[in-house]
Order: sequence, then structure tokens, then C-alpha cells
Amino acid sequence: MVQLISTEIEDVKLVSLRRFSDERGYFFETWSADKFRDAGLPLDFVQDNQAGSVAAGTMRGLHYQTGAHAQGKLIGVIRGSIFDVAVDIRRGSPTFGRSIGVTLTATEPSRLWVPAGFAHGYVTLEPDTEVVYKVTSGYAPQAEGGIRWDDPALGIDWPIAPAEMTVNDRDRDWPRLVDAPAHFHYGAA
Repeated sequence: MVQLISTEIEDVKLVSLRRFSDERGYFFETWSADKFRDAGLPLDFVQDNQAGSVAAGTMRGLHYQTGAHAQGKLIGVIRGSIFDVAVDIRRGSPTFGRSIGVTLTATEPSRLWVPAGFAHGYVTLEPDTEVVYKVTSGYAPQAEGGIRWDDPALGIDWPIAPAEMTVNDRDRDWPRLVDAPAHFHYGAA
């Protein structure tokens, strides 16, 4: 069973999956095209990605891709845990600049659906965390974009202190939302 749970931002959904447990451990389906479509996510994924982070406090984001390469993402954790964030960057949206943050863990059968038009990122909460995600468009370096993960205007309440995070130079150098190009417009096809 796949259940979509609404968040404070209408288009971002928490996807609850059914978990079966017994004395051997547990099992759950991480992806079923028919069940996800029946739940209301008409998705056409073209690429699966996996990222491993050695240290707790590893920041990745806030990223997006533009134009024909814009990506919807279905994010899950297979080891450890993350605080996962989506920021609405669609100009004209009633939730423009707002974010939603959820904790995803390897032991809870849930995923976060982040549609195109949102910047996405996460910070690891445990060492040796592994994240998997499906995307609706393949990676295209020429379409890559991002906004600062620590932009005060976003008001993201990261559960790890910024001084304790490991952040690469690229993610430090993204512009704040107010200075970022307007790649997405609410209601545009």
C-alpha cells in the first residue's frame, strides 16, 4: 500500500509505504509503478541515484535542474537518517520561498516526493548514511542550479548547527533565493 501524506506545501508529498515485519526482520516495496500511480503520483523516472556520506552533518543542497532537464525527485534512506528539505522556487507560487523539512530514516518506510520547481537538499543525521533517489530527468550539468542552504530568508531550522556541518564549496557559493534567477514560474507548463 502506498499512501500520500500532504505537507504544508501542496505539491510536496510524504509517501508512506507499508512495512511487513516478523522474526526475520522486515520487508517493504520501495517502488511499484502501479501502486504509486494509483496513489496519485503519475511518475516517469529515468534515473536512480545513490549517495553515501561518511560523517553526520554532511550537507548536500539546495539543488535543482532547469528547463527541459528539471527534475522531480523521490528520496529515501537505506542507511542512517537525514533531515530532507524542499524549497518552493516557483515565482508567483503562494508558497514561494517556503520550505518543508522532514526526517527520513532507513528504518521507516517512507519517501519524500519533491516535484520540479523546488530546490532540494539534506543534512545527514548519522554517520555512514546512504540516500537513494529516483529522478524524472537525468543529470545535466548545463542545467544545474542551486540556492544557499543557509539563506536566512528561507527560515530552515536545520537540526545540525551550521558550524558542525560539512559543506562543499559549490553549495557554499550558490546565491540566496532573492538573487537566484527565476527559472520556474507557478502554473507554467
